[in-house]
Amino acid sequence: MRGLRKGVLGVALTAAVVMGAGASAGAVGPKARPEADLSHHGHVSLWDGRLGVWLVSENHGPSDLAQATVRLAFSAQMAGGQELPPACLWSSDRVVSCRTGELRAVGGVGELALDLRTAGMPDELTVEITTAWRDGVADRNPRNDRHRVLVLATGDPYVF
Repeated sequence: MRGLRKGVLGVALTAAVVMGAGASAGAVGPKARPEADLSHHGHVSLWDGRLGVWLVSENHGPSDLAQATVRLAFSAQMAGGQELPPACLWSSDRVVSCRTGELRAVGGVGELALDLRTAGMPDELTVEITTAWRDGVADRNPRNDRHRVLVLATGDPYVF
C-alpha cells in the first residue's frame, strides 16, 4: 500500500512539475486585447413632441477603434415611420443604434445628429446613451460612454 501511495504521489508531482515548466517555458497565455477609451458627449432637447440629439463620440486611445455602436434608449415611445441617418437603425420604438465609424486613437471623432418625433407630447423623458459594441476592444473607463439624461419639454439643451 505504501508503495502505491509513493507511486501516485510521484506521478502527481511529475505532472505538476511538467505542467508548471510548460507554463513558464514559453507557453503563451491569452492574448492581450487592444484598449481604447471611448466617450460620448453632447446634448438633448425636447420641444413640441420633437426630440433633438446631438452626439460626439471620441476615442482617447491608446488604440484605434475600427467601429463602435452607440445605443440611444428613450423612456417615451417615438413616432413610427421616421427615417434615420444611414449609420443608424431602429432597434425598437424606443431604441436607436448607430455606428460611430472609425475612431483613431487620441482624437478620433464621430458626430451624430438626430431629429425625432415622439409618439405623444411628453412633458419629459429620459435618454440613456451607452456603448453597445466596441469591436472587441477593451475600455477600462466606461463611465464616460454611459449617460442617463432627464430632458424636460422646454426646448433647452440638456448636456451630457
